Amino acid sequence: MANIDIKHYDVVVKPVITEKSTLVSEFNQVVFQVAKDATKPQIKAAVEALYGVKVLAVNTMVAKGKTKRWRGQEYRRSDVKKAVVTVADGDRIDVTTSI
Repeated sequence: MANIDIKHYDVVVKPVITEKSTLVSEFNQVVFQVAKDATKPQIKAAVEALYGVKVLAVNTMVAKGKTKRWRGQEYRRSDVKKAVVTVADGDRIDVTTSI
């Protein structure tokens, strides 16, 4: 990992570790929270550079923030962009360990 650009860390914010995201790991997929303005080619380049894997596909989605209440006051959670990254068969990303 000698040639990692700092902008890759701005694109990939963090891995998403939920029950659903661990189920898709059977299909060589990993879910990441990414920057809201990140494009699919940027996400692909960042994951390949940070984890040293071959990315086959990137699917993105924007989860809209929910309206919540706290002490009678309403507030809205921020929107979150997620990317489902499919890696090649021989490659694997272990999100339980840090980069």
